Amino acid sequence: MTDFFDSPEGRRIAYDRRSGKGPGVMFLHGLHSDMTGTKATALDAWAADTGRGFLRFDCAGHGQSSGVYAETSIAEWYQDARSVLLNLAEGPQVLVGSSMGGWLALLLARDCPEKVAGLVTIAAAADFTEDGYWASFSPEQQALLMDQGYLDLHHGGPVPYRISRKFIVDGRDHFVLRSPLSLPFPTRLLQGSEDRAVPPDWAVKLFHHAAGPDIRLTLVKGADHNFSAPDNLALIKAAIDEIAPI
Repeated sequence: MTDFFDSPEGRRIAYDRRSGKGPGVMFLHGLHSDMTGTKATALDAWAADTGRGFLRFDCAGHGQSSGVYAETSIAEWYQDARSVLLNLAEGPQVLVGSSMGGWLALLLARDCPEKVAGLVTIAAAADFTEDGYWASFSPEQQALLMDQGYLDLHHGGPVPYRISRKFIVDGRDHFVLRSPLSLPFPTRLLQGSEDRAVPPDWAVKLFHHAAGPDIRLTLVKGADHNFSAPDNLALIKAAIDEIAPI
């Protein structure tokens, strides 16, 4: 059953928490997704079957949480994730972050290591505002975005996709690949070879950049960005069990 938490920043955050044996699992969803996505619901059902604690939530502007997506960015989403981890999680958690949620999980792992029992990322989109969006813009588009405060991207649909200056600038305040990144707990990086949203070489870059005693990268041939096929879901569960058995 969905509950709501009022964050210190005044946002109303929707979450679902399942009590159970620990270390519990905290799931962080991707951009334009929410806690009802395929991976989140599959892991929740698995947690119920195995008796493991499980916590999932919606970032501001996503799902049932308050906020307007266009007015939020990695800054608000990280505040939400940190508030949930510090106020709702029962003990250290295995952070499982998908895409943008992988970036959030890396930020939490860096800033709150005492609350992290292990880390599993799925196509982690670390620093994607810069290395994905900004890097794809022409100099003229970059100048327009910074001057007028937004850039409308036209992809053939009736409504353009708007990127705000805040989206880019806030990303620069939350980079994890531009400075040392220590991951002192078991870490599993999962990535599909056919991912068209997060290139596989981003996972390789993260693997080489992060420092830790137990970091492994698994590249799955044929898997796409969704990483939700039955064998993909089984791999996520196995990674959790491996680094934090109950």
